[in-house]
Amino acid sequence: IHTKHAELLEGVRGISEETTTGVHNLYKMFREGLLKVPAINVNDSVTKSKFDNLYGCRESLLDGIKRATDIMIAGKVCVVGGYGDVGKGCAQAFKGFGGRVIVTEIDPINALQAAMEGFQVTTMDEAAEIGQIFVTTTGNIDIICKEHFVKMKDDAIVCNIGHFDCEVDVAWLDKNAKKVNIKQHVDRYELENGNHIIVLASGRLVNLGCATGHSSFVMSNSFTNQVLAQIELWTKHNAYPIGVHTLPKKLDEEVAALHLDHLGVKLTKLTPKPATT
Repeated sequence: IHTKHAELLEGVRGISEETTTGVHNLYKMFREGLLKVPAINVNDSVTKSKFDNLYGCRESLLDGIKRATDIMIAGKVCVVGGYGDVGKGCAQAFKGFGGRVIVTEIDPINALQAAMEGFQVTTMDEAAEIGQIFVTTTGNIDIICKEHFVKMKDDAIVCNIGHFDCEVDVAWLDKNAKKVNIKQHVDRYELENGNHIIVLASGRLVNLGCATGHSSFVMSNSFTNQVLAQIELWTKHNAYPIGVHTLPKKLDEEVAALHLDHLGVKLTKLTPKPATT
């Protein structure tokens, strides 16, 4: 709308965005003065980032990998690029299936968290030589590139669950390796050194390309955030100047509360009596 149909912006009261990549773009637009309406960053709602990103990916990652390859995870060295909420879910998934998990990170806090969960934390340069299954989760670019491919073991599996197809440099493989399509969304590349790299979903989101994405329950959390954000922007648009905002905590809690009954959860209620020391 901003670039192709700017005339429609007059009737737009706001935008709600729930993907990490989309939110990054909104912040960039705002910094550059290109954002013309208020936006709510749904991605950073607790009931989105800590549920969709973590619990959703924890289940859908291996659903995609197993549908595509039928590989056994137990005993394999599994490399997770990034330890944000998505990376945390992926690392937990590999660990739960008996994988030996290595994490790569740029953030010292995330790296410390990974180490204290028992994961080895090192660079992709080092992990490339020993990993057997690789997944990128960062929302950034060039996480796995030429210098990593040439170090990998024969038939290493590479996939992405982060940002479209730019985290894994599939373009370099297409230009510099012989490609054989094994089956839908599974390509095997032969490098000049004789080793092979198996790429899933052409480097795009493996849980969507090779499976059906997150389960409906966790997506209900995310979409409820979207609905409440849209209602908030429509009914209280004067409270939101042009910029990128987060959903109020009260509405975040409402999203969680709406999903408790389905799981049979009963909340304990505080009494007016204060705690004493």
